[in-house]
Amino acid sequence: MPLTEADFDLFGPQTPQLLSKLEKRKLLRRRSSGWHWTRKERAADLTDIRGSGGKPVQVVEADTGRLLGTVDAGAAHTTVHEGAVHLHQGRTYVVRRLDLEDSAALVDEASPPWTTMARDTTSLAVLETEAEVPWGEARLCFGSVEVTNQVVSYLRRRLITGEVLGETKLDLPPRTLRTRAVWWTVTDDQLDAARINPEILEGALHAAEHAAIGMLPLFATCDRWDIGGVSIALHPDTLLPTVFVYDGQPGGAGFAERAFHTARDWLTATRDAIAACECEAGCPSCIQSPKCGNANDPLHKRGAIRLLTELLRSAT
Repeated sequence: MPLTEADFDLFGPQTPQLLSKLEKRKLLRRRSSGWHWTRKERAADLTDIRGSGGKPVQVVEADTGRLLGTVDAGAAHTTVHEGAVHLHQGRTYVVRRLDLEDSAALVDEASPPWTTMARDTTSLAVLETEAEVPWGEARLCFGSVEVTNQVVSYLRRRLITGEVLGETKLDLPPRTLRTRAVWWTVTDDQLDAARINPEILEGALHAAEHAAIGMLPLFATCDRWDIGGVSIALHPDTLLPTVFVYDGQPGGAGFAERAFHTARDWLTATRDAIAACECEAGCPSCIQSPKCGNANDPLHKRGAIRLLTELLRSAT
């Protein structure tokens, strides 16, 4: 169907200028009935409504060639890497090979007595700080970031007990995501006030990051799998201990921005949720994450509570 002037309100005030650019690129042609698509391929095929970041990876049964389903390109490295245990419609498969060039994962039906969990490394660079609010000595920020993630290995865990049976290295290329993030920093004086020494700093930051991601769906319309996080004891761009929470979609999806504007309530709820949990050192209900690429290590529950309490002391 052609685009008409009646559609402008759906796409915002920049629509006329954008249509002009698309006309110059000969992607659209204006007629009396509106702007028409000019290419042979469907315009809808240019965007994958199931995900983003590349062509979906097809999951194919190796022996029969039967297509079982697809996996978003962004999730393929962690879910259908070589050796991964993949569940589909109640059946268990093991990935024989992940072909990134052809966007296909070849699998064999099997029933191994273990599950697999990918381990990855993630680095984050601040591209632009768009907003910054002082919380005493701390800083709450929002802006654009570049996230680089690489799956480096996977663990085999025994079913039921979760016992680690071994770790296998993987050789997969890094993936880069430009998106939006909210982040906060703390100073050495604040760490001293919170009784956070260097031995527990990384665990306290990591635990606070996990809990904050788990609580954000209460304040933004998202799922914890829609967002990611990075915590580091000395970030090269802030030169301070920093916790980042970022949108998992290219260009952002508004979740981090919502987190920035509700940060005091969001982080207060995070601190209270950790403190209210009856576990001793951390559990899936408070600071452990089902998607942590570091196997939930290190984590320090009491340190996270003290750290967030000190952070919120001067929140405005």
